[in-house]
Amino acid sequence: MTDAALTRRRSLEAAAAAGLLGAATPASAGTPPTSSAPTVPTPAVIATGVVFESRDGSFVRRPDDPGVPGVMVSNGEAVVLTDAHGRWSLPLAEGEAVFVIKPSGWRVPLDPVSGVPRDFYLYQPAGSPAQHFPGVAPTGPLPAAIAFGLQRRPEPSRFEALLVTDPQPHSDQEVSFVREALARRIAGRELAFAIDHGDTVYDDLSLYPRSVAIWGAEGLPWYHCRGNHDTNYDAADNRFAAETFKRHFGRRWGAFQYGGATFLQLDNVEYLGTDPARPKGVRGYRGAFGARQLAFVRNVLAHVPRESLVVAGFHVPLATAQGKGPSVRATDGQALLAALAGRPHAVTFAGHTHTHEHWYLGAAEGFPGPGEHPHVVLAAGSGSWWSGPADESGIPLALETDGSPNGVHILSVDGPRWSTCLLAARGGPALRVVLESPAADAPPGGLIALPAPRAALAGARVVVNLFEGGPRSTVAFSLAGGPWQPMARVVRHDPFVEDVYARFAAVKKSWVKPGPSTHLFQAELAPAGLAALKPGTWPLRVRGRDDHGRPAEALLMLEVTA
Repeated sequence: MTDAALTRRRSLEAAAAAGLLGAATPASAGTPPTSSAPTVPTPAVIATGVVFESRDGSFVRRPDDPGVPGVMVSNGEAVVLTDAHGRWSLPLAEGEAVFVIKPSGWRVPLDPVSGVPRDFYLYQPAGSPAQHFPGVAPTGPLPAAIAFGLQRRPEPSRFEALLVTDPQPHSDQEVSFVREALARRIAGRELAFAIDHGDTVYDDLSLYPRSVAIWGAEGLPWYHCRGNHDTNYDAADNRFAAETFKRHFGRRWGAFQYGGATFLQLDNVEYLGTDPARPKGVRGYRGAFGARQLAFVRNVLAHVPRESLVVAGFHVPLATAQGKGPSVRATDGQALLAALAGRPHAVTFAGHTHTHEHWYLGAAEGFPGPGEHPHVVLAAGSGSWWSGPADESGIPLALETDGSPNGVHILSVDGPRWSTCLLAARGGPALRVVLESPAADAPPGGLIALPAPRAALAGARVVVNLFEGGPRSTVAFSLAGGPWQPMARVVRHDPFVEDVYARFAAVKKSWVKPGPSTHLFQAELAPAGLAALKPGTWPLRVRGRDDHGRPAEALLMLEVTA
């Protein structure tokens, strides 16, 4: 054992003997025991403090403000509960944060511009190393005591929250797109809080101040997860890859509770560092939570009843149809699934792929069960990275690679039950219907333009993109009032996307290409009675139920010529 490790071990042993580490109190009945033993990087100090009730709402402790017992406090790995007087102690390493996990029925102070909760103390005495984008200013020596204030506030168990991922503006103009296409969609809506699942901006971290001010205009609490484009790419390794993110958002990961539910915001982007020998000078990144963060999840859940709702959000998904590899799937996702095992009301959300996908992960994907774990890949706010033909306001259509519209999501919670709804940037129906030609010489997408002769329709397929669809959805169509024909779910490119991307290649960003869609349904048109139709216009009706069981309908007017 090195001298530094021995010194740290002795300091932790002494702190434990003195009761400073605040041993975790027993979890709720039925939850598995878990260790909160920290493995904080050396060197570490012992941070101590109190969680108090701010009776006047100033969050500045007054002599008559009492401590709040039984509140979770964490250093990003260990989780302790405050004692009867609201006191806590934890080891804390340089560059890390200690933070309070807001319990249900309380509120924490918010940054007045960004809405970021001021529920943390970041310990970085010398500040961040010099980097292109400014990091954390020097915090100085550790205070003798760190006080976190809470104010009582009733919280219903039935509420709505905002889920966003990949708004990803690359320029000031694209920040304006975020304002007009996304932020305006939530203006005046009654929401409890918002969670950003990463790529708040696209590499240019100087866009943070304007971006977060736009999102913060509604006064919501905003919790942020880091994406791969929120990275300091000139950092030598992952340790200093989030310095600008920390400057604006504080802790790299954390948690809070609201209305009886527990929400985890995680960072699963591991930056692999610089490499001058590579074309862009970097080694890239991979999706990984890491041992400390996984321990944090287990330690938080040790204090959460099994039957309550647990929502975990992060950037790189656990599952996706968009290929394989460590940059599109979390490499240690099975460890997170193991931590969530046995919880019937747990769900995870991610972003990153600029697609919208519903997954139900079972034993084959490493979920120990019982049952399946729902995992949702959220549609990107920027869609196809703010590319494509512009609307009358000059904002790109930004159609996602799987055919979903760009937008944000509304999370609806009712006790342990949850559902999501994609709030498209331009509104519109919940599904799209097109006719596809099977002809080998058809243009990209092979869409059939109407009116069309019966001969051209004879081999046509009806293709439906149900945006909230997935493995639990059903879709059927009826032609000219005839019987309803079931449609099969397929994973393939959306022909509408192929058509749009080909026709508007000049205004599409070069890397944007069609990708597999997990919510396409198709069926042959002819068996529905096409041969019996006389020339004219006939209704082709589509109805379906999405993965939450909600109905969706659409009408295509089929104009047939001789």
